[in-house]
Amino acid sequence: MFALETAMDELAREAGIDPVELRLRNEPEVDPESGKPWSSRHVSTCLTEGARVFGFEQQREPGGRREGEWLLGQGLACAAFPQMGMGPSLARITYTGGRYVVSMQASDIGTGAWTVLAQIAAQALDVPQDQVEARIGTTDAPYAIIAGGSTGTFGWGSAVVEAAQAFREEHGSAPAEGATARARTRMPKGVRGVTRMAFGVHFAEVAVSEVSGEVRVRRLYGHFDGGRIMNPRTARSQLVGGMTMGLSGALFEQSYRDPRFGHVVNADLAGYHVAAHADVVDIEVGWVGEPDPWMGATGAKGIGEVGIVGVPAAIGNAIFDATGVRLRELPFTPGRVLEAWESATSTSTR
Repeated sequence: MFALETAMDELAREAGIDPVELRLRNEPEVDPESGKPWSSRHVSTCLTEGARVFGFEQQREPGGRREGEWLLGQGLACAAFPQMGMGPSLARITYTGGRYVVSMQASDIGTGAWTVLAQIAAQALDVPQDQVEARIGTTDAPYAIIAGGSTGTFGWGSAVVEAAQAFREEHGSAPAEGATARARTRMPKGVRGVTRMAFGVHFAEVAVSEVSGEVRVRRLYGHFDGGRIMNPRTARSQLVGGMTMGLSGALFEQSYRDPRFGHVVNADLAGYHVAAHADVVDIEVGWVGEPDPWMGATGAKGIGEVGIVGVPAAIGNAIFDATGVRLRELPFTPGRVLEAWESATSTSTR
């Protein structure tokens, strides 16, 4: 995404076209790599609505806005992340003690799986959420895929919905103590004939010091096509967290290898720098919220990674808007900014 969306910004500059308009003109009706239709795609809405909310406006000539030593600029970048299938998961629902217990070997790594799986089950069973308990991550529960690759909510959730439907078919709305049912993830027939991806657009506003070369991200906004949003609070947390990771990778994160042995020499947080609280000033998100019919019973897409992948390009494009300097390597450290500035100045002088 960093390479592609940097190139798109360059193309917009060379062609004299607004970067939002350029992308809208080239919005593909089908997947340009495979020729398959999209399962769903709302990038145009993300572009137009995101630009409106953010107040996106680049300068005709870079470097025209400043506050003292700080040059100001804005940039955008699209984001896309594939919706991968890692195999089916199994879920079991048991009625005991007046509660419905949802069991599966899913794992919550801080992404809210405990909350959202209970919520999905409650909706599918048509009962209040306080009557549902999620028991996940135990070896005696039915098998489930790992937490990763933006697959958890739609993969696990589909199994939970299928199990809830099987439970109601077998036991009705007044189940006996100990009543149980299980089912597996099911994806719609013909799913291999479509391209399933989550999409988004990131908008960034930066300030670049012409004295030190430091880059400060003043604002980040992302507007996403993540299918049905199962829980707005946990979804926002996921996306804001992803954008924070993207910001961290864009400005700070860099591994150094020992040229003799190849091992990473800054393999701890003392030497491998990540964003601190003071670096994360103003991050907000929005979404389309349209269910994807090809994503199984929930209609939700994975949103774990799509919040990350477009951020570096958006920040890099904003740096160009502020300074006229194009950076092609991450992270955007003060040293790299100053070196690029010096190189650009030398070239223009010649």
